[in-house]
Amino acid sequence: MPAVVGAVKVNSVSGSGIFHIGDVLNINANSTLKTFAGAGSFNTGDNLWVQNGYSVTTTNDSDLIDNVNFANI
Repeated sequence: MPAVVGAVKVNSVSGSGIFHIGDVLNINANSTLKTFAGAGSFNTGDNLWVQNGYSVTTTNDSDLIDNVNFANI
């Protein structure tokens, strides 16, 4: 059933976001991401004491496709 929509202001839509007005059967937003991080990279909180000795993050990635997002299904 159609709807009457008044004024709409969109400031931003992120890379994996969807903005849709109107009738829709199915919306499926997919995104993939590969992250490289070393030891202690994602620590959060107060009064952290992270003690890393020798730490190496290897980012050699010889294959071209890691996370396939095919046809957005």
